[in-house]
Amino acid sequence: MKHEELVKMSMKDLKARLKALNEQAKTAEGEALDAIMEEAKDISGIMADAQNRAALAGLAASADDPDPAAGEGEGAKMNSSEKVKAFDARGKDLKGGKAVSYSAKIVVPVKNALSVEQTAPVTHTASDIKPTFGNVSSLVDLVKNVMLNGGETYERAYVKSYGDGAGPTEEGKDYNETEPVFAYVTISKQKITAYTEEPEEMIKLPNADYDGIVEDSVRKAIRRYMSRQILIGDGATAKFKGIFFNPTDTSEQVIDPKTDIELSGIDDGTLDELIYSYGGEEEVEGVATLILNKKDLKAFAKLRDKQGRKVYTIVNRGNTGTIDGVPFVINSACKAVTDDKTAAGAYSMAYGPLENYEMAIFSDIDTRKSEDFKFKSGQICFRASIFAGGAVASYNGFIRAKKAGAAAAKA
Repeated sequence: MKHEELVKMSMKDLKARLKALNEQAKTAEGEALDAIMEEAKDISGIMADAQNRAALAGLAASADDPDPAAGEGEGAKMNSSEKVKAFDARGKDLKGGKAVSYSAKIVVPVKNALSVEQTAPVTHTASDIKPTFGNVSSLVDLVKNVMLNGGETYERAYVKSYGDGAGPTEEGKDYNETEPVFAYVTISKQKITAYTEEPEEMIKLPNADYDGIVEDSVRKAIRRYMSRQILIGDGATAKFKGIFFNPTDTSEQVIDPKTDIELSGIDDGTLDELIYSYGGEEEVEGVATLILNKKDLKAFAKLRDKQGRKVYTIVNRGNTGTIDGVPFVINSACKAVTDDKTAAGAYSMAYGPLENYEMAIFSDIDTRKSEDFKFKSGQICFRASIFAGGAVASYNGFIRAKKAGAAAAKA
């Protein structure tokens, strides 16, 4: 709707319009979503202006409040001439350096007054704690989780090739061999732990649940570690084998490094390069997921064509979303290809079905709280642990992109 139509609507109708726009935004994309956001911002501004006008009217009405220094009853009886004299007297006092008091209603309407005998300053405490930005990638929840409580290792078999040798055979000769090639990857359990302490005074703070925040932080620390290891796990003994991991023994390489592609930046062909580089020679795979750094996502969003229009349509849903309908998930373990500090050869993105990475969970997250370990110093201790491991479980299950070297970038 146009601005001229919106300003004529009542506050009730404006709120109803906002709700309708919210429903439309759930399925809208690209320019349609931009138009919805612009109208919503316009409505918000109109509502804010109406509230400001109402507040100003209240302030104007309070200008006739009685002079508190003269007493409520006496001030209420003062005529206009007497009020002018009172204003003049206060002006002289101000010039002479004397203290002058005005009604608190001029600043903000007083609805509930405190006791007049109270002289000490009053501090009010919020009943909750504002959270900071999320630091756990959704990747840890999106890969395939295999629950194996009490296990030690997990072996996953996969097909490396289906065999290619069929052909004509002369009578009486042996058949052509086309045996499929199988391989397997072993996932060993790794103990992941987190530990923190807090002074006992923390739990005595009023209202807000500081103690609960500290306890929950150890669980989040473990999840953040796991979400990063899915990409950069170095495959050492009993450690995650990340998507970017390249074993020195070629027989253990689930992803062939020769399939890696190099990117010198983000352009209008980057997404197509990833999509069509992934998979076998005979078909284009179904929609997979792109794992990337937030800085590279920003580069996708800022890219414009010669007419100034956005090259890619991006829908954000917090840590996830879509680029031209292709799902993505943000993970800071990816080195941004658009960051000048990223070294040549550093892995920046991965593209493929997330179920091609399997994370074996050998135990639940065990979280414990102790007030005894540091009883003397009054410290409360929290610890959390889990046994888990992970690895790519499908041959060439992901196409990986790394930053191109200087020579490749110039080319």
